[in-house]
Amino acid sequence: MMIGRQGSGAIGQRTVSAVLAPVFRDGQGELRVLLVKRGTRGIHGGQLGLPGGKREPEDDSTLATALREAHEEVGLSRNAIEILTALEPLDTMTSGYRVHAYLASIRPPRRWRLAAGEIRGVITPTVSTLVDPSIRQERELSFATWTASRRVRCVVLDEGQLLWGVTLRLLDPVLPRLLEGEWPI
Repeated sequence: MMIGRQGSGAIGQRTVSAVLAPVFRDGQGELRVLLVKRGTRGIHGGQLGLPGGKREPEDDSTLATALREAHEEVGLSRNAIEILTALEPLDTMTSGYRVHAYLASIRPPRRWRLAAGEIRGVITPTVSTLVDPSIRQERELSFATWTASRRVRCVVLDEGQLLWGVTLRLLDPVLPRLLEGEWPI
């Protein structure tokens, strides 16, 4: 895949950011997605998401941003990542970001190296779990930038953890394609 140099900073009122959507097969051959549990600080504090963040001036592209952030947040080395495809960029509906996402097959490390204060854990739900309609709900949520709470679509994972927002919107079109074997993983 050829990724050209892209501008940095903001697009209109949108801040450019990038995430890696890491997938892998576990020891039993189950297809899994890596999600991070964000620490309490920042606008996305306490939420589940994909490893990623804001584009920095030293990043040559949004792909470089996604790779840098995956390394910084969970210790994923570049040689353990195979980019499968770039996903359609999406705008967040809550925090003013334009998110560029890259689907990647990874070799997970024996132990994740979490960015202190920024990431408090990782979870690796199976793709088949994430598409299960029985764990999809609408929930009333509030967010720092909202004037009132809203009903949002979400996936309810173990311990009541919610996957929602741009992370869910990025993954939803990809999950069935992963199950169909569109990419070799």
